[in-house]
Amino acid sequence: MPRALAAMARRFPLLMALAAAAFALAPPAGAESGPADPVVRVSGGKIKGMREDGVFTFRGVPYAAAPVGARRWAPPAPVKSWRGVRMAKKIGAACIQNPALSAANGGDPGPISEDCLFLNIWTPKLDRNAKLPVVVWIHGGGFVFGSGGVKGYSGAPSAKKGVVFVSINYRLGALGFFAHPSTVSRNGGAMNFGLLDQVAALEWVQANIANFGGDPSNVTIMGQSAGAKSVMAHIASPLSRGLFHKGVAMSAYVLPDASREKAGEVAAAVARAVGLDGAKASLEELQRIPAHMFAEIDDPAAALGPTPIAGDTMTPKPIAEVFRNGDEAPVPLIMGSTSDDASVIPAFGVDPAEVIEQLGAADVGLKLLYPNLTKEERARQALRDIVFTMNPRWVADNHAKRAPTWRYYFDYVAEKDRPALMQGAPHGYDVAFLLDTLDYIGAGAADYTPADKAIAAKLSGYLISFARTGAPSSPDGPDWPNDAGLRDVSLVAENSGVRAARNFLTLRLNILIASAKVIDTSVN
Repeated sequence: MPRALAAMARRFPLLMALAAAAFALAPPAGAESGPADPVVRVSGGKIKGMREDGVFTFRGVPYAAAPVGARRWAPPAPVKSWRGVRMAKKIGAACIQNPALSAANGGDPGPISEDCLFLNIWTPKLDRNAKLPVVVWIHGGGFVFGSGGVKGYSGAPSAKKGVVFVSINYRLGALGFFAHPSTVSRNGGAMNFGLLDQVAALEWVQANIANFGGDPSNVTIMGQSAGAKSVMAHIASPLSRGLFHKGVAMSAYVLPDASREKAGEVAAAVARAVGLDGAKASLEELQRIPAHMFAEIDDPAAALGPTPIAGDTMTPKPIAEVFRNGDEAPVPLIMGSTSDDASVIPAFGVDPAEVIEQLGAADVGLKLLYPNLTKEERARQALRDIVFTMNPRWVADNHAKRAPTWRYYFDYVAEKDRPALMQGAPHGYDVAFLLDTLDYIGAGAADYTPADKAIAAKLSGYLISFARTGAPSSPDGPDWPNDAGLRDVSLVAENSGVRAARNFLTLRLNILIASAKVIDTSVN
């Protein structure tokens, strides 16, 4: 084996295995049958999708072996081959979770199973020579709920605009992020199994996406909330280098990565919660526990929080430290937040009013930054800015030295929602506008006005341009300059329209960044 290939095999073993399978199985032109019933060869065998909503759609495609039995808490392995043609017309099972959390925070995750490493693909062409830009969507949900099959994550609108869109599932909760002594000892220290799943999905895309018209050398990863945190983890991780080329992080939050020590304590609490002897439980005992029990644990001590774990091969260092030191991948990046991202803060177990009480004298300074507000609203806005708004600014100040970086602030509220959403756009509200999937959520088109849809078309246009060229632009929107050097600029979407704003919230963010010690350890 040539030296370069040997190095690649050591670095990306799963990718090389998938690539070899794809090379052996790939047909000359990608599709083997008529447009209504397409069959495509991928790693593992043939899959049959369908033509739907004007594009080709493939759902429930396995990208790695089922993480069940002895593969529970093991890094993902190459997908097992199948005979004949596998149907790919329904979404695959979502990973183990409390389905009520997803239903209340974004959409029905669909069926749930421990066998859940599936992805979905939307494409306008099945032509290996098309070389279309590729977007890989990483769902949010605090690393404990969600699914790539949620309707609001449909890739059909993007595919109609010339993008191959892929959404993925990944292991969640204690099955996805676990640092029990019995599991860490056998996996070379692996703990972030959910992030390793995402790496496996990106490897699968590299090996197979050309069969769907995609260009493996032009892949953009996008995600919101925990999905955005995942985007930042991949930009920081040595394992993800070369698997993608641009990133979009929507509402990436400021919370510290869990330490190995903390994650170990949580894992022991998880074991106790399912009736085992804490840190002394054996791997075999843990693997015999029914998977659904891990999603039914109701013990704060057994909750890791919506963060990855620092200290394994995926995230050897805290994400913030990597960005602060300038060691992250030099890829173009878009980051942003919403005007009421604080709507999700109670889910982090934080009471804004209690935080203000703890600040004591510091609240005097907050009164100057947030004048004419009640104590509760001042606390809400301050936490919104500390946890969400200043993160894109801090990252841009650092990452712009490595690669072009753009910021946005989303304050647009659909006309029908304005009476109920007086505090602005809630956490996750921007997703349907940026993906242009308003017709796929709620009651669909009937819920949104022409003005709403015009904003969605304009904002999604920026992302399509970014995926295609590496720079966001819109034919009917303002220029969106990147944030570089002393040029402090954000694209602001508000009820009056979209504008490029210079020095947007600059004084407030400067003060918060300068005074928030949390930045030292927990940005991203």
